[in-house]
Amino acid sequence: MGSARIIRVASADSGVAATTLRDGIAALQAELGVTAEFPREVEEAAAIAAANPRLPELDRTDLPFVTIDPETSMDLDQALHLERDGDGYVVHYAIADVAAFVAPGDPVDLEANKRGETLYAADAKIPLHPKVLSEDAASLLPDQVRPALLWTHKLDAAGEGTDTVVERALVRSRAKLSYEGVQKMFDGDGFGDADYAESLELLKEVGEKRIALEAARGGVNLPLRDQEISVEGDHWSLEYRDLLPVENWNAQISLLTGFAAADLMVYARVGLLRTLPEPDPRDVQRLHRTARALGLEWPAEMLYPDFIRSLDGKNGKHAAMAIACTRLLRGSGYASFNGELPELTEHSALANEYMHVTAPLRRLIDRYAGEVCLALCADEPVPDWVTSAFKTLPETMRASSRTSGAYERGVVDLVEAGLLSQRVGETFAAVVVEVDDEDKQKGSITVEEPAIEARVTGTTALPLGEEVEVRLETADVVARKVSFTLA
Repeated sequence: MGSARIIRVASADSGVAATTLRDGIAALQAELGVTAEFPREVEEAAAIAAANPRLPELDRTDLPFVTIDPETSMDLDQALHLERDGDGYVVHYAIADVAAFVAPGDPVDLEANKRGETLYAADAKIPLHPKVLSEDAASLLPDQVRPALLWTHKLDAAGEGTDTVVERALVRSRAKLSYEGVQKMFDGDGFGDADYAESLELLKEVGEKRIALEAARGGVNLPLRDQEISVEGDHWSLEYRDLLPVENWNAQISLLTGFAAADLMVYARVGLLRTLPEPDPRDVQRLHRTARALGLEWPAEMLYPDFIRSLDGKNGKHAAMAIACTRLLRGSGYASFNGELPELTEHSALANEYMHVTAPLRRLIDRYAGEVCLALCADEPVPDWVTSAFKTLPETMRASSRTSGAYERGVVDLVEAGLLSQRVGETFAAVVVEVDDEDKQKGSITVEEPAIEARVTGTTALPLGEEVEVRLETADVVARKVSFTLA
């Protein structure tokens, strides 16, 4: 079944009762051993920290920053401001300074090291830090002066980075903007006379140049559609959602920062990296065979990143091909180093060295990587509390990633089963998007309405990429299981 990376409150004409789902989510949380509640000593320490941040001397509240996030988000890690610099650009990227509130070894820090990352699932989020920090004192909320790690990137006319520095500074966001709202500005509503108007206009300009650079260096971005859980009142539903252009432009600023962070740490031979090995040539050959089976043209001389960019996720055959291509992106992880670089330093899907540093409210390792970069830019030793965590951080993040995936999948499976629980025996139009290697009569389908991704079984080999009629055989809310057979 699928996953829902983006959650929002949306209009839902029909859905499944929230009480049923919340009971199921409570059972899933117990099964995974996770909870949104924090121990009392952690909440008390967070409240004290929220009232007593360690503030930097540098004041950059003059810059008209804005945040751009899903409409309902309150844990705002990033704020941006762009300006022209001759024929190039300067990108200011403010990242929430969690270390201004959380000290090494304090109760909030110890709890965060147990959790690893925020777990997302509709309105059942399990935060990394208590909300008094993550959604209030440390969040880059509008019209509030906040401590931040301020990244300043200089770019040339093509959008390529030429210089980067990161330092602690006070910042103030002018507005909490949503992806949908900013996209409407680009699509016709206009930017008005806000002091951040030019910055937003440059976001598109720089974002598109960075996307072109990504294609030139061989970066991979699979055109997979999101399943989105929509919540309205006491009803939940599912829908498919494509990323808006502004989301891709915004993501490029985060990637730019991650590349710069990796460059700093690799040059200094100390730090953390997000890695992904090159795909096995046998997997690429297998994908060529899949493309032929789907009737898709993939010239032998075309590299797989270029082929993937030619796919349209709304096309059934292309969607099946994109899902098959996910096998090329397996094996991601984190590497730490201090004195000698790891054997693998690059993230093959990004075709670059890269490290997460832009979401410290939601991901533990970003706080540590940010501190490394601060020390390097200040020509100071990396703090001992950072380097001493290098041995455990990669495994902590691997474990939290597994839990996050299981939680996200479990909640989506639960919603799917709830939506279909009264429709067992009905037939649905679907597309076969995956066929098992070992048993060609088994695989996965997507149903457009409702937006379901599920397992299917046939009596003959499944027709990959083809539209089929399927019959719903199982929709068990307690087991979080949905299954279909070919009609």
